Amino acid sequence: MTITRRRALGALALSAAASPLARPALAQGRIEWRMVTSWPKNLPGPGVTAQRLADRITTMSDGRLRVRLHAAGEIVPALEVLPAVSAGVAQIGHTASLFWAGKMPAAPLFTAGPFGLTPLEHITWIDHGGGQALWDELYAPHGIKPFMAGNTGFQMGGWFTRPIDSLADVKGLKMRIPGLGGLVMQRLGAVPVTVAPPEIFTSLQSGVIDATEFLGPFSDMAMGFHKVARLYYTPGWHEPNGTGEAIVSLAAHEALPGDLKAVVAAACAQENIISLGEAEWANAEALARLTGELGVEVRAFPDDFMAAAREQTDAVMAELAARDALTGRIVASYRGAAKHQAAWSAQSVRAFLAVRG
Repeated sequence: MTITRRRALGALALSAAASPLARPALAQGRIEWRMVTSWPKNLPGPGVTAQRLADRITTMSDGRLRVRLHAAGEIVPALEVLPAVSAGVAQIGHTASLFWAGKMPAAPLFTAGPFGLTPLEHITWIDHGGGQALWDELYAPHGIKPFMAGNTGFQMGGWFTRPIDSLADVKGLKMRIPGLGGLVMQRLGAVPVTVAPPEIFTSLQSGVIDATEFLGPFSDMAMGFHKVARLYYTPGWHEPNGTGEAIVSLAAHEALPGDLKAVVAAACAQENIISLGEAEWANAEALARLTGELGVEVRAFPDDFMAAAREQTDAVMAELAARDALTGRIVASYRGAAKHQAAWSAQSVRAFLAVRG
């Protein structure tokens, strides 16, 4: 293609500037925002969350702040949400921070880190362990204010078209796996492939990739991966959490009156916890169906693979921390949060589940 992404976004920003839908439209005291997303429309999990968030902001503001959702590809591609919001093409986006590793190496940690924080531990870090301040600082140069705004819970290890019986079977494996997990897999001999969510199924079906991770059973079943890959691996070591983010233009955010700023924050927080509960319930139902009537085989990753993945995670995190001062502080804060919560998680969740049966 002769049109670069930079030119395309620039042209889109110019056309958006002329559109009453693209910029805050003040009419009878009302403001209208565009929301762009990384998800297919109404995809169970993040797609539904994005729509609920748009609807919730509109309702909670009594229509004073109206948010209209545009699914992946309607205005911008799935992996161009952050630059679109940064450029003013939209005022708000719903996406995941792991997509921005090329722009901000530490960004994936605000979705999940390999062998890292669980969903509740992650929320605790952001809200009480200094994570939000670091997140704000990281995104500020892009003109963006981030919020937790959805959570798909624990993830599975992924769908594979061929078995992984030992670490050697990972060599040469073409796998869709973004974020820090992709760097770990690369160190183990796999070939990470970048594929936007709407394109994963066809890439797996056509053999462009041999395996893919995405979310948990609820969203994965809706994507249809079980139709072309029958082996479903556990655990989701690469992303033990599934935080989705609402990224809001700082300019648009600062232009809001105080009560509407509070509405945006409250709507994001409400959707964050509601979606996590929904994911836990729906993942249980979906897993039962996948392994029952749909005949999917759930397998555990082999021990030598898990040991090597843990070892390489330490190396990846050390390299990440050395990138720059801010990234180093984010890595230290994330790992410090895991250490801070480890003893309590062991004595509460792990100890209880061991005896509950």
